[in-house]
Amino acid sequence: MAAFIRAAVFLFAFIFTICAQVNVTTYQYDATRAGANTSEVTLNRANVNVDRFGKLFSYPVDGAIYGQPLYVANVAVPGAGTHNIVYVATENDSVYAFDADSGASGAPLWQDTFANAGAQIIAVPAADTGCEQIAPEIGITSTPVIDTASGTIFVVAMTREASGNSVEYVHRLHALDLATGAEKGVVAIEATYPGRGEGGSTLIFNARSYKQRPGLLLLNGVVYTAWSSHCDIGRYHGWLIGYDSHTLAQVAVYNNTPNGNMGSFWNGGAAPAADASGNIYVVAGNGTFDNGGDLGESYIKLSTSNGFSVADYFTPYNYSFLNDTDADVGSAGVVLIGDEAGSAAHPHLMTGAGKEGRIYLLDRDNMGKLQQGSDSQIVQSIPGALTAMFGNPAYFNHTVYYCGAGNRLAAYTISNAQMSSAPISQSDASFRYPCNVPTISANGTANAIVWALDPAAGLRAWDASDLTRELWNAGQNPERDSAGATVKYSVPTVANGKVYAGTADSLAVYGLLGPDGAPAVSSAASGDVGSLAPGALVSIYSSGSALTASTDTASSFPIPFQLGGATVSIGGRPAPILFASPGQLNVQVPFDVPPGNAVIEVSVNGNVTATTSFNILSSAPGVFMLAQGRAAVVNQNGSVNSGDQPAPGSSVIAAYCTGLGTVGPAIGTGQAAPDSPLSWVTGQVTAMIGSTPAQVQFAGLAPGFAGLYQVNILVPQLAAGQYALTITVDGKVSNIGTIAVD
Repeated sequence: MAAFIRAAVFLFAFIFTICAQVNVTTYQYDATRAGANTSEVTLNRANVNVDRFGKLFSYPVDGAIYGQPLYVANVAVPGAGTHNIVYVATENDSVYAFDADSGASGAPLWQDTFANAGAQIIAVPAADTGCEQIAPEIGITSTPVIDTASGTIFVVAMTREASGNSVEYVHRLHALDLATGAEKGVVAIEATYPGRGEGGSTLIFNARSYKQRPGLLLLNGVVYTAWSSHCDIGRYHGWLIGYDSHTLAQVAVYNNTPNGNMGSFWNGGAAPAADASGNIYVVAGNGTFDNGGDLGESYIKLSTSNGFSVADYFTPYNYSFLNDTDADVGSAGVVLIGDEAGSAAHPHLMTGAGKEGRIYLLDRDNMGKLQQGSDSQIVQSIPGALTAMFGNPAYFNHTVYYCGAGNRLAAYTISNAQMSSAPISQSDASFRYPCNVPTISANGTANAIVWALDPAAGLRAWDASDLTRELWNAGQNPERDSAGATVKYSVPTVANGKVYAGTADSLAVYGLLGPDGAPAVSSAASGDVGSLAPGALVSIYSSGSALTASTDTASSFPIPFQLGGATVSIGGRPAPILFASPGQLNVQVPFDVPPGNAVIEVSVNGNVTATTSFNILSSAPGVFMLAQGRAAVVNQNGSVNSGDQPAPGSSVIAAYCTGLGTVGPAIGTGQAAPDSPLSWVTGQVTAMIGSTPAQVQFAGLAPGFAGLYQVNILVPQLAAGQYALTITVDGKVSNIGTIAVD
């Protein structure tokens, strides 16, 4: 039992960190650009529906939001307390930091604007570029990137600056303080590169000729910026320029068509991808190709071990046709696919598609370069799979999600380095140009939902395992849920039970709806909103109004009944609070609340801030979850169960749960359970590992904790592999978590 208890200390702290502190610091969650947040425990396929999910509030902004919203939890804002913050940037050259949980004030926590009309510094009018692709102005277009270690958000802003009869166009990389917006550093984007493409021996980065379209990449202490043209006008190239994230000194420059023209990086706003070895993957649009010196119309792998060097590339056999018909592969970025979908011959894969609609599956270790007459040298080429592709696909759990312009959202399965040649499921609805960029939320591999912004209907959600099953869309209740005009190629962000969507003039925030705006309540383990049980740990989520003004965590036993200025009562009884923030409270249901309907009330300084009612059952078992759908389980030797640390047959594991109901001897609510005598669950507890019943040796409160239950289970003799674990109390079955058995 001692080994279990020591490991439980780590698990319990980790679990509540996950519940409260999922951060989104870059385009599509991480540098693979797979677009999957697999730590979403609140939103699931049962509660994302028109009755229980919708728009909570919105924030007005001063221009269109093209970049993906970013999110950082528990930021201490001087003079304003601690907040979960969502960050957005606009084409009017403004950056906003908003409270992510409550739109009550309607005002940002801070706002920086790099335009100053009085000083004749403005966002660039689209007319100045001769291009109306982004209109009426061009300011901050790309998705910023955040370095939480230094507390910095990086953005690139474009401005038009006049002085008398002189006009200058400037791009600047700004480093802003996450908590205050204060400028920590700024540098104007300037670059040169050797090449004959502009008539001399050196190429010069001309700020007016470029927009910073792809999202920013932060990799190994360097912020990378990628550059595209305005409507393919004039002479331009594909530039990738890196800056030291601490000093903003320029450290790397790459140009992909130094002796030619065009080949810019635009990718429908998708940020460059990067692998664990520090290689960067970018896709070039229409442009010069000459067998490696110029790499227009190509997928490019760049080593960053010493500045930039081309490590590999792939150019479609029909690149000349793609150039001539403006069907470039550079209209979308790439997704790096998890090794679980690869093979021994091709373990490291990536996928992408362009305007031709052909899907490419590439080996990142051997991309294939150019082969005359066909693309048979690459892992897979699927012609005619899509209509024109813009933005980015997404990848999750052996499935790639694509949406071609004017077509349906489609799912392609991938295993053993082969993708299905036709979709395994498609949405019933088709979507006008440019279709949408999917993003995924899931609790490990469970409850996966595909989210996207439809140009017509706005935010939509589908069951990721079956795209014919649309769970919800904003058009089902447009008066409540409409967010206004969407922005092409934009991506919603899912974080901590909410969805953030940038629009042409606002940031819309969606989440679970309580009755008449009441808070949403769910199991802290499973995310189940169906019921609560005496003694259970539950999470209370704001539905628009702040639950409390500050953030705090309980640090000792007994767990306090007041935290962060908040108190909670359930069924008229005070509830201990383990974690408090404006958007979320983690509390324990009092043991003496009887089954039946109970009112949950949140108060701050004696004033009620939120109230709802809920059904209390005698038990509502929930297994705590770690990343990738793994159950929070400790092996007999004290290690945390994982694929690398499986449980041997005939050994005993400890599964950590909540909601198992009353115990004997009884323990006071909020009190740490003793190790002698142990408090056993009074109901009948059983367990299943896969389809095999497993003997339960102990089921009760975990010693040294409040509200945390421990179920000790004898592992049956099974073949080595991954198995589903479920816990049942008096016929009520828990959520499913995965464990590894050896």
